[in-house]
Amino acid sequence: QQLNANELAFVPIDEGPKDPNWLAYKARLLDAIEKRNRQALIAAIDPNVDNGPSVKRGLSEFRRRWDLDKDKSPLWDELRKGVSLGGAYVKKDRGPRRFCTPYVAAKWPTTHDPFDFGAITAREVLVKSEPSSDSRTLGTVRQVVVKVEDWEVADKASGLAQKWTRIRLRDASGYVPEEQIRSPIEHMACFSGDGGGWRLTSLTAGYLPE
Repeated sequence: QQLNANELAFVPIDEGPKDPNWLAYKARLLDAIEKRNRQALIAAIDPNVDNGPSVKRGLSEFRRRWDLDKDKSPLWDELRKGVSLGGAYVKKDRGPRRFCTPYVAAKWPTTHDPFDFGAITAREVLVKSEPSSDSRTLGTVRQVVVKVEDWEVADKASGLAQKWTRIRLRDASGYVPEEQIRSPIEHMACFSGDGGGWRLTSLTAGYLPE
């Protein structure tokens, strides 16, 4: 049973494949992430990278904020997830055009409060009655914008790393796996291809640098 008849459709957008230079850069970046190759990752980042509002720019601050010298740096997963979801070109009033990932942040519909809604990113997601894979399935949702009641709910089975997000659909609440829904105010990575070579120019949450 499809549950998203009343929700706003928000299918994935990826404008990157139009640029072969971007595709080559993306392949190198994902390879560096997979291999945890810090040297290759640093080479893919703009030396003057934007780290967020009122924060010092540059690679040294970037490395510090992301604990990049530690094996368990959250940067690897954050970048992989964002880039893998695809992105779109963004042009602000000031500054150059950028390619930003994931598309959820880059193309978020202004009709929906980014603090109260999220985007289902998987093609078809089972909505569960409880935060457990073993619970009853209420139906399925596809790539839409949904109201979020709780972003992170622990699995009913103790010890499981699986997290769930409670969403509201029509007159009922249900649970979807956390990795299959994305908030528009989570980290967005922006890249610039100006000057011939692509580089990561910002990685910020809830903020599009000028």
